Amino acid sequence: MIRKVKPQIRVVGFDDGTFSFSSKLQREKTILIGVVMKGSQEVVGVLSRWITVDGKDATEAMIDAISSSRFKDLRLILLKGITYAGFNVVDLEELHRETGLPVIVVVRKRPDIGAMEAALRKHFPDAEERLGLLKKAPPLVEMIPEKLYFQAAGVDEKTAVEIIRATTRTGLTPEPLRLAHMIASAVMTGESKRE
Repeated sequence: MIRKVKPQIRVVGFDDGTFSFSSKLQREKTILIGVVMKGSQEVVGVLSRWITVDGKDATEAMIDAISSSRFKDLRLILLKGITYAGFNVVDLEELHRETGLPVIVVVRKRPDIGAMEAALRKHFPDAEERLGLLKKAPPLVEMIPEKLYFQAAGVDEKTAVEIIRATTRTGLTPEPLRLAHMIASAVMTGESKRE
């Protein structure tokens, strides 16, 4: 439980790399990058794992990356969405339970759950299992109207807002997520992409 949010709170932010169905390698796997930072100021380290495009291993990869790392003083996990590598859905409850860390999902656009549900039902025989993970996730909270939303597991909404602010340097995206995005895109395409 986080009682007071310090400016140097130690967090890890995860994002994935791009993938392409025209490239055999990128059709099967993409990189998952976790950037460990003190608040929004100092990068302490980087974690990486490969995850399966449209697979079911994103949650496990994050748990493994955190639990096997040397970063034992992490206080929180930031995610850039609940789906990675296509429809590789993160089980937020399991991630929180297995790591013992609160989880905050930060997104810039309100997800279209109806479109996600339709795509899952059309393309995945295990659609109900994946939809179950989406439906059991904490409710989406609008932090900045039509610009920033979050979901929080293991931390209250007020504290989640404080953490998002403490980890954001410029713009709307927390710095660990912004850097994870840049690194992951550079690994997959040869250069970083703008967020």
